Amino acid sequence: MRLSFLNKFAVIGVLVTALAYALPNVLPASWYQVLPKNLPQERITLGLDLQGGSHLVLQVDMADVIHSAYENLSDDVRQVMREAKLGYQALQANQRHVTLLIGENKKEAVKTLDKDPRIDVENTADIFTLTLTEAEEQRLRQVALQQTLEVLRARVDEFGVAEPVIQRQGDDRVIIQLPGIKDAARAKSIIGRTAKLTFHLVDDTLSSTDRIPANRQVLYETGSGGQRIPVVVHRRAALSGDLLTSAAAGFDQYSQPAVDIAFDRRGTQKFGRLSTEHVNRRFAIVLDGKVYSAPVFREPILGGRAQITGNFNVQESQDLATILNAGALPASVKIVEERTVGPSLGQDSVQAGKLAMLIGFGLVLVFMVVFYGVFGLAANIALLANMVIIIGVMSAVGFTLTLPGMAGIVLTIGMAVDANVLIFERIREELVAGAKPLAALEKGFKGVMSTIVDANITTLIAAVVLFAMGSGPVQGFALTLSIGVLSSMFTAIMLTRWLTLAYVQTRKLKKLVV
Repeated sequence: MRLSFLNKFAVIGVLVTALAYALPNVLPASWYQVLPKNLPQERITLGLDLQGGSHLVLQVDMADVIHSAYENLSDDVRQVMREAKLGYQALQANQRHVTLLIGENKKEAVKTLDKDPRIDVENTADIFTLTLTEAEEQRLRQVALQQTLEVLRARVDEFGVAEPVIQRQGDDRVIIQLPGIKDAARAKSIIGRTAKLTFHLVDDTLSSTDRIPANRQVLYETGSGGQRIPVVVHRRAALSGDLLTSAAAGFDQYSQPAVDIAFDRRGTQKFGRLSTEHVNRRFAIVLDGKVYSAPVFREPILGGRAQITGNFNVQESQDLATILNAGALPASVKIVEERTVGPSLGQDSVQAGKLAMLIGFGLVLVFMVVFYGVFGLAANIALLANMVIIIGVMSAVGFTLTLPGMAGIVLTIGMAVDANVLIFERIREELVAGAKPLAALEKGFKGVMSTIVDANITTLIAAVVLFAMGSGPVQGFALTLSIGVLSSMFTAIMLTRWLTLAYVQTRKLKKLVV
């Protein structure tokens, strides 16, 4: 019985690589300032429950999604009717339908409107009621939730949180975990804002005390003293923020905090046309229904750039730029659940987890030495190597360690010696049957190989199912368990075999005691 050079090379290669990735978790960061830059420097990131942070559950306002869809539908219907040269007397979007009043050409109108597969058309006298199909509403909800996930992920990335968790829950909720976050209030203000940016022409012929027609609305601007200043604007936006390409915090001509914005090609054309047609008129820059500023078009602005000024500080201007760069949410969201884990509680969890691992590790080491002597010592060395491999793999893949993940490591410590126990017991049986030491070793390893593989494969299948069906902490536990199972198989079959074989051949033992 002998171990090939290729097997020895594989064992040494895996252990050296794992050790290189595992060391940054125990060595001071200052060491890596003098060590070669090409060495791995990734560390295992602690999850929310271990380093503290914020856990938020946001609910997307699906009624807002559907209402916006009907407003868009009314614009589409208006365009279709004009293109078909069909007259109508009134067109109005409501929360759950669009109504259209047609005095004549009803048959042509029905034919035109029925071409849209998204809607159902009902006709009573001169009134047409248009509703979205159930399939279309469901599609809009799914799209809105996916867009919300993407926008929130972009906002969190801009915020600079390490290893955040952002995932959907059910049909209208999103879970966000922000490990290590220190300013939870600021994080909530950035994450939860709809950030719907629009540009509206101001109607200075009307006062907020006048009777406001349906195509106008009163919005408010916050003055320097905190007072609310009413501004009458056109209800329909002249330009929307989805045409932005970038936003950056800066300062205006008075050295006050501001946000510089740039439009894409289509936005540049629309903004240029808007400013050209309305020179010496005011336009309002509106974010989430609040007027940030209402400057005057002194001259045409053709370069596709503008500036948002208002009563905010440097931090608020940076946050606004972050939100605009990430994009607007498709619908408003509200925080329905919030939990904050303090760093002291997280530190207590880390200490308890470390203690559990040390106790479990120590008891396993003692058990193996007491029951199997020198062979138990070889198994313990393999167990240490197993821990190095687990930590190295977790560091290499950027794993976020949570409490369930630590539980997975503790469980892996106990499971890691299962294969060794099976092998050693089989070697004992061969020795009792009269086999010589080397023959007993060979039969011991080969005889239980299928049993070891079967046992670990079943555990691995369960871990894969947990990872696929679970979420968050459950996935962390499943991933840790999977890495541990594969690592323990490798060390038991390869490393323990090498160590025990080297021991028997070096000592040239004629009699073997396990």
